[in-house]
Amino acid sequence: MRIAVTGKGGVGKTTLAGVLARTYADDGYKVLAVDADPDPNLASALGFPDEIVEKIVPLSQMRDLIAQRTEAIPGMVGQMFRLNPRVDDIPEKYCVTHNNVKLLVMGTVKEGGSGCTCPEHAFLKALMSHLILKANEVLILDMEAGIEHLGRATAKSVDAFLVVVEPGKRSIQTLKSIKKLARDIGIKNIFAVGNKIKSSDEKAFIIDSCDDIPVIGFLSYDENFIYADRLGVSPYEQSNKNVHEVKMIKEGLESRLKSTL
Repeated sequence: MRIAVTGKGGVGKTTLAGVLARTYADDGYKVLAVDADPDPNLASALGFPDEIVEKIVPLSQMRDLIAQRTEAIPGMVGQMFRLNPRVDDIPEKYCVTHNNVKLLVMGTVKEGGSGCTCPEHAFLKALMSHLILKANEVLILDMEAGIEHLGRATAKSVDAFLVVVEPGKRSIQTLKSIKKLARDIGIKNIFAVGNKIKSSDEKAFIIDSCDDIPVIGFLSYDENFIYADRLGVSPYEQSNKNVHEVKMIKEGLESRLKSTL
């Protein structure tokens, strides 16, 4: 299984990615969680202790490693570099593990208008392709709202795109933008998950607003999830109700994919 979780900032996609990864791990699967969000918080959602989180350096910031693999200096404009750097050893060397979940923090490339052709981007894109095409674990990708890390060929190997939405217009607009981008590069299995739900009316709003995108489950609004964030612990340990709802989402996803894979 290769699952990409995305959505507008603040809708709870990192929470879903973290609980989903923990659920697969507790079911006995090997799980690799990848934080590909510019604001990396997946480690906390997975329950990694502060002493581990504080030592994590996103791969995009490892200038010496990127320079070695791409044969170019990160940040320098107008130079030649390898578009297919070696990355097969990266997961084993740079993953951190806790609660039977391996975590890889990719980071992002911030470029002020120079486009995205640079050694850092080439390195991250090659790594993402390797993870999606070669990984033998359940792969959970915590993505930003865009899909810049994914190339056309790589995207076709993602089993499912889960877009987290909350009952609001801006969240739905982001969903529709993601749908267009995803389908443009060949992603067929796009599903929505409603979050922060307080009523049946909000469920109906999301179902109606998602048009042809199937809604495979809902997460109720739960103060325990907010409390988990304040404590700096995984939501997986704070809300039995939401964890059960994530398990139902997982089962619904697997059932739908059986008919398409």
